[in-house]
Amino acid sequence: MLLDAGAPLLPHMHRVGVEPSGIDVVFLTHFHGDHTLGLPPFVLHRIFVDKPRTLTFVGPDGVQERLESLFEVSWGIDWKPVMLPRFKARYVTARAKGQVAGYRYETVKLDHGTAGSNGYRLHVGSKILAYSGDTEPTAPLERLVDGADVAIVEATGPGDVFSHMSWEAAAALKKRHPKTRFVFNHLYSGTVAGAAKDLQVVEV
Repeated sequence: MLLDAGAPLLPHMHRVGVEPSGIDVVFLTHFHGDHTLGLPPFVLHRIFVDKPRTLTFVGPDGVQERLESLFEVSWGIDWKPVMLPRFKARYVTARAKGQVAGYRYETVKLDHGTAGSNGYRLHVGSKILAYSGDTEPTAPLERLVDGADVAIVEATGPGDVFSHMSWEAAAALKKRHPKTRFVFNHLYSGTVAGAAKDLQVVEV
């Protein structure tokens, strides 16, 4: 599975040894550019390099319209007549609970600006992986990470960060859920204990 798709996604996947063809499902938390603009080159690779197989996108309301608009903007007049017929895609609007590509998931609506963001609780074997995308440190985030084995949560920066979570709030969240292993991402500068480093492969 792929959780969001910021740019430059494709070269980073190659650098850490993840084959694009191995991705069956993409869970999108919201449609901001830093979470979606890695998709156009990724989709290009799927169309012209990988063997044809279905790729499922799970996301908020309007996921099909938003992504196909992105692909059309990215590839212009060639998208619909040349590329779209070769692209095997399935679009799923995230429900409160569901199953897709062999994964059970639960969706928790989080607070992130006007549009909000989908957080996901993903059942991977016997483990629960919680992924927040972007969120303020509000009550839904507590529900998202409660009882999860691993939680990937943003820790954008120090102090009061608009529509995001601060390092301090992230550290406090970790302290309230001591049995969950936290990996912090979405940092814009500096560092915080537990943060994922650039291109780090983390064993969970």
